[in-house]
Amino acid sequence: MKILITAGPTHEPIDPVRFIGNHSSGKMGIAIAEEFAEAGNEVTLIKGATSLNPSNNSIKQITVETAAEMFKACTQYFSSADVIVFAAAVADYTPKFPSATKIKKKEEEFSIELVKTKDIALELGKQKKENQIVVGFALETNDEEQNAIEKLKKKNFDFIVLNSMRDEGAGFKNDTNKITIIDKEGNVTKFDLKSKTEVAKDIVAFVNQILKK
Repeated sequence: MKILITAGPTHEPIDPVRFIGNHSSGKMGIAIAEEFAEAGNEVTLIKGATSLNPSNNSIKQITVETAAEMFKACTQYFSSADVIVFAAAVADYTPKFPSATKIKKKEEEFSIELVKTKDIALELGKQKKENQIVVGFALETNDEEQNAIEKLKKKNFDFIVLNSMRDEGAGFKNDTNKITIIDKEGNVTKFDLKSKTEVAKDIVAFVNQILKK
């Protein structure tokens, strides 16, 4: 199968030396890419601003910096993919007028006007074909399952992988993760805290279950 995976954060430039970003390391998306590649699939990994790389040389890597660049790359590969996993932590907002030169510290207060970035999963979810499987991620701090279900429906996912920031060892930067998978039928499957490599195996196994139906 052809697999498309996004991983890592995007960095939205304020000026040539500063950016808006998040704490995503890209570890989870890269682990999923590795697992699909180990099973013999053709994997394309669109990777945001992270220094981490997969060890499997068969994985095609496309490195991007901003949400706009990630959207453009995803648009190029989405239609030909059998399985798409949106694991990247894409910035929701980007500076409207990034400065071409370094902004000097002068004023006591400083404001940046932000505009929404393109919602990659939402836009491409509208183009989803019947034979494609699309997986999303939700990292929540409150009303976790409710927010994840709303996101799943809105973005036309087959299932969503939910992380809670309230679970110790889950979320960004860690080598472990604790997930809940919610499918479009409303079934909820909870998993114990595991290494991200083991979590990737669980996610790929869930995709394979859907393929067998």
